[in-house]
Formats: sequence, structure tokens, C-alpha cells
Amino acid sequence: MRTIRQVALDTETTGLDVKLGNRVIEVAAVEIVNRQLSGVYFHRYVNAGRDSEPGALEVHGLTSEFLADKPAFPEIARDLVEFIDGAELIIHNAAFDIEFLDAELALAGHEPLSRYCGPVIDSLALARELRPGKRNNLDALCEAYSIDRSGRVRHGALIDTRLLAQVYLAMTRGQDRLVIDTAPADRLAAGGEADLATLVLPVIAADACEVAAHEARLDAIDKTSRGPSLWRQPGADPSTPAAAAA
Repeated sequence: MRTIRQVALDTETTGLDVKLGNRVIEVAAVEIVNRQLSGVYFHRYVNAGRDSEPGALEVHGLTSEFLADKPAFPEIARDLVEFIDGAELIIHNAAFDIEFLDAELALAGHEPLSRYCGPVIDSLALARELRPGKRNNLDALCEAYSIDRSGRVRHGALIDTRLLAQVYLAMTRGQDRLVIDTAPADRLAAGGEADLATLVLPVIAADACEVAAHEARLDAIDKTSRGPSLWRQPGADPSTPAAAAA
């Protein structure tokens, strides 16, 4: 089985605009291996050498006094790129974090983020596709997917990446069994798998409109093939493999 390694990543910054000289002051990344949180993570606070703007400080609460003894970004850059090496990145509003990290990596003498990682998934863009017209910030998504965010008093790169990883897994969780949560307990076999032997599936007959559409499709097939389609040949059973392959 091929190992699929993904990394949920987030930053906190001194402000919203990198062009105004704002910097990264916290970066975190959480590893997901084959759609399971591995427990392995990367987390660093960074001394950016400047104060946070008031609005940003209100969001993350990372004061210059707290960050005074933390390493500068060049000191943590290599550890960061080694952690994300080759992984598919999951970032909420990816353009924002990538712009800041590319600027920091350039100042540290490194290549852009894309040089070290695999594809980048913007979980905000994904959420907007799945939930058009709804609020899709991290708090709203945690609520939508029943993910506990009670420990998130302020924004923080580490707690946000852990929540983001759970949100992403919930958003991309597919149906991998015929019966998932609707099977009664008495139909569950050992191991929690549904026992389909006693399951009666409903048969839904086509209505008049669907029958008419089906006949129109067969008419089109007959015209293209210059003869009756297999479904209209006497004695043919459309459910047979030969008919299904036609």
C-alpha cells in the first residue's frame, strides 16, 4: 500500500500584509499519514524583530515580550522545510500563508515553499465548494462537522492546524460501505461490519417521465447503430454481463 503523507499547516503573523513588512511569528504543521493523524508535528514561535499590529495582537495574543527569546526565522527554516519535504500541504486560505512563508524563506536564503512540498490543498476553497454561501472559517467548519474546538481561546498555529486536520478529514470522508450508520445494531456482524444477508433493499420503480427518457435514449441508440439495440432484441436480458457490456 502506498503511503500518503499530508501536512496541515498554519502561521500567525504580525499583520495581514507582507508588503508592509509584516512577519511570521508562529508556524505549525501536523502530519497526516494515510488519512490518520500520526501524532507527529512541527511547532515553532519566531522572534520577528517587530511588534504585532493591534488587530493581529488581539487575534493571537503573541506579544513581543513573549517572543523576545524565541529564534529568528532563519534558525528554524531548515527544520520546517525538512518536515514538509514532499508532503501534500493542507492550508486554510493557502495564498495568505504561502505568501508569508515564501517571503520568510527568501530572507533566510531558501527557495519558495513549493520547492519543498507536494501539491497544496486550499481547505477554504474546498469548503466553499462543499458549502456554498455559508461561513467557512475554522470555527464554522468545526461546528458543522462536530469537532471540539473548546480549547481554542485565541488563534494559535498549533491548535489551528490540529483542528484543520480534523476538519479536512471530515470534509473529504467518503462512503466506503453500503451501510454506514443506518444499520440497526442487530444487523452488525463481528467487527462492526453490517450483515447484508438480512438486509432488504427498497426497489424504486421508474416513473412515467423516466420511462419516456429511457425510451428516447434507446431510440437514439437504435438510430446510431442502424438497428435495434440489445435491450430491444427479443429474449434479451439486459442484466446479463453481455448486455451490460454492450
